[in-house]
Amino acid sequence: FDQTFGDFTEELATAADEGKQGILLMFEMDECPFCHRMKTTVLNQPEVEAYFREHFLIFAIDIEGDIEVVDFDGNPTTMKVLAAQQYRVRATPVFLFVGLDGQPMPRGRYTGATRNAEEFLLLGRYFVEGHNTQESFTRFKRRQADG
Repeated sequence: FDQTFGDFTEELATAADEGKQGILLMFEMDECPFCHRMKTTVLNQPEVEAYFREHFLIFAIDIEGDIEVVDFDGNPTTMKVLAAQQYRVRATPVFLFVGLDGQPMPRGRYTGATRNAEEFLLLGRYFVEGHNTQESFTRFKRRQADG
């Protein structure tokens, strides 16, 4: 994960300056076994790290966290409120792909853990290559498998 001072309007500017496609938020909580599995078996894989760092700034959001942040509209809030009220995160992990305009990308929310690093890389390609504007991730995945 990238380090943040918690101001997501500034992070959007940084992402744009660095030629990224947006920001990836991982909503998590400490006692979530699926979050732990994603971090220890998928997100830490060198090819996953390299691909996502090339295209996104990546931040973790603790859905129970009281850490103050500034949302994409410039409003002060906490991680907990951002997760619950703005994005209605109930289960973890949730991966939210946010475009440079500060809005979630079309079909930009993925809830749950992926099976493996390959599926998570496929999820990244789904957004980077723009397939999210045309079809569901399930359909894209099926086409890749048939391909």
